[in-house]
Amino acid sequence: MKIGLYFGTFNPIHVGHLIIANHMAEHSDLDQIWMVVTPHNPLKKKSTLLDDYHRLQMVHLATEDFPKIKPSDIEFKLSQPNYTVNTLVHLEEKYPKYEFSLIMGEDNLKSLHKWKNYEVILENHDIYVYPRLETKGSAEEAISTDSDNLDLKILQKFATKIHMIDAPVVEISSTFIRDNIKNGKNVQPLLAAKVWEYIDHNNFYKK
Repeated sequence: MKIGLYFGTFNPIHVGHLIIANHMAEHSDLDQIWMVVTPHNPLKKKSTLLDDYHRLQMVHLATEDFPKIKPSDIEFKLSQPNYTVNTLVHLEEKYPKYEFSLIMGEDNLKSLHKWKNYEVILENHDIYVYPRLETKGSAEEAISTDSDNLDLKILQKFATKIHMIDAPVVEISSTFIRDNIKNGKNVQPLLAAKVWEYIDHNNFYKK
């Protein structure tokens, strides 16, 4: 089974996340998409970041009607701070029959060279890339627009591992949603109904 790992704080998860995850599930060769909730880093205090399990619960609520999309708390069990390469090793050990790939935006592809052991990741895992507004185009175009980015030689070496998926360009941010909730604005169209109900019931992001 081919699993696409979509990492995020999901603070909160919104329709943009679901659009990308569903598109990957329906328009690539991935069998399932796992929404991997990034835990709170104990070394970084961030007052706007909800408790790990509240964010996980929102992912559960948002994805329960999508059989190909699953929430994952796999990183909750790993020591912090954690790196993606460590998560991948852990998953391979736990699920030896599964094939794991990464899902990321083109903006993250440009900075992949800054990740710990990024060449090990590229050697062992495929990457499924969705477009961002400022970088819509080919992988080469996404890389070559910035001098401080993944070396083109490395990109060419791993060209077969990088899959550009023509997913919808969605420019919704969790920060925008949090700020609007704090300011008393209606954000319900940007959230799954059950996620909005959970946020509203718990008075999240209002202070």
